[in-house]
Amino acid sequence: MTKSNPKSTDILNVLGEPLQLCSCEPLTGWYRDGFCKTDATDLGQHTVCCVMTKSFLTYSKAQGNDLTTPMPEYEFSGLRPGDHWCLCAPRWKQAYEDGIAPLVRLEATGVGALRVTGLEPLLGHAYKEKKSD
Repeated sequence: MTKSNPKSTDILNVLGEPLQLCSCEPLTGWYRDGFCKTDATDLGQHTVCCVMTKSFLTYSKAQGNDLTTPMPEYEFSGLRPGDHWCLCAPRWKQAYEDGIAPLVRLEATGVGALRVTGLEPLLGHAYKEKKSD
């Protein structure tokens, strides 16, 4: 089955607004287009745009999902603290319940995440971008 990539302008974020880009460096998303959108073939539900932290990356590796080791065969350079990444909603919820969830970019988190996490936990972990003077 092939992935049918919906236009990002047709997808809403958890705030009910058009979905914003999560990251192109590193390139993320189920479709590897930088957006945290999904379809029925995405069993992991890669919908939560997170800002990686060292503690979360260590936690994820301990859970069996090593996000730090480069995998050139998949054009994956490995994640570092500060990188933005479309995380699986169930993994984010698990990390939240374990007290180690990374911050979330609400404007770039797909509305589908709400089916797994609910809005309140995401709002409580909202990433606030620093404004430059």
